[in-house]
Amino acid sequence: MDAGFTAEQNEIRRTLRELLHKRCGPEELRAAVGSPAGHDPVLWTALSDQLGLPGLALPEAYGGAGCSATELALAAEELGRALAPTPFLATAALSAPLILALGTEAQRADLLPHIADGLLTCTLAAPTRCLALTGDNRGDWAGGGRAGGVQARRSGDSWRLYGEIEHVLDGHTAGTLLVAAHTGGYARPRTDLFLVPGGATGLHRVRRTALDATRPLARLQLRDVEATLLGEGDADVPATLARLGNTTAAVLSCEAVGAADRALELTVDYAKQREQFGRPIGSFQAVKHRLADVYVQVQAARSAAYYAAWAVEGLPQDRIGALALAQALEALRSAAGEAIQLHGGIGFTWEHDVQLYFKRAAGDELLFGPVHRLRAYAADVARLFEAKDVTV
Repeated sequence: MDAGFTAEQNEIRRTLRELLHKRCGPEELRAAVGSPAGHDPVLWTALSDQLGLPGLALPEAYGGAGCSATELALAAEELGRALAPTPFLATAALSAPLILALGTEAQRADLLPHIADGLLTCTLAAPTRCLALTGDNRGDWAGGGRAGGVQARRSGDSWRLYGEIEHVLDGHTAGTLLVAAHTGGYARPRTDLFLVPGGATGLHRVRRTALDATRPLARLQLRDVEATLLGEGDADVPATLARLGNTTAAVLSCEAVGAADRALELTVDYAKQREQFGRPIGSFQAVKHRLADVYVQVQAARSAAYYAAWAVEGLPQDRIGALALAQALEALRSAAGEAIQLHGGIGFTWEHDVQLYFKRAAGDELLFGPVHRLRAYAADVARLFEAKDVTV
């Protein structure tokens, strides 16, 4: 096994970091999150045209680059460093793989080339727990009966959807929505995915105020919305979503590692400049120890995240992705927390960048964690704490 990166992978990282450094500085970031879209369409166009980022892991037959999940994760790491508000996670990591796995050939040919070109953004309109990171995927998350969720009923040759979904990534701007809904009524309930255009009649989308403004969220209300079934209707959608969860966890892990690394970098730079008692605070042994602890955490999380991305390609994973995500989120929480503490009075102010990393850490745990549940579910799947008979 060669643990090093290829020249092509290193070039992807270098080029992406340079582009984000030029186009996604602190001022550009704040302007983007304050806009109605929540991201900079010009930046997304540049990432699409110059790097082919939306189609990085799509087959060449659909206009993609044909890369693996490793390249997707490495790109996410650089986006995480800059906290770049883009539709990358919702479009490239969540929606495109589902269309590729479940869509008919006509649906793939119609949607994937536009995704690869950056002309179409998509999102998965379903709770994040459908990715089976913190629990099994057999619950009623797609439709909680009359009280909530999303229900689908057939109407002639099409389907009609009704219900409500909270906390949809980029749900207020996505050109196409992949909506998870219950079909078959109460007698034969099953979960299917449906394609809904962003401008569909009866679809109401509202951007919500999020803790982490760099990751825009929306609430969707579907009031008798016409939809198209994704695929032929015979696929095991919950199982497909669970498999997608492994890839998504690896991507999120690398993204969190990138953010943690940048938060640590900002703190180290500040510790070298800030003086107290006539000396830089970075020269104090107590500060050195705290920063060293964070460094070890970040490096350990990076190793786990890289392994999770590599393991996506056909290895038996169990919950490798969930464990890597738990370690990465914990490292980000520690790095962002120490950044706030060691920056002193300016660390939590709106004008400083480190508060953005702290909000990313807290927001990601709310969406994809928390850390203890990620680890607990991985332990349950591995039957780690089950009593075993010991024969002497």
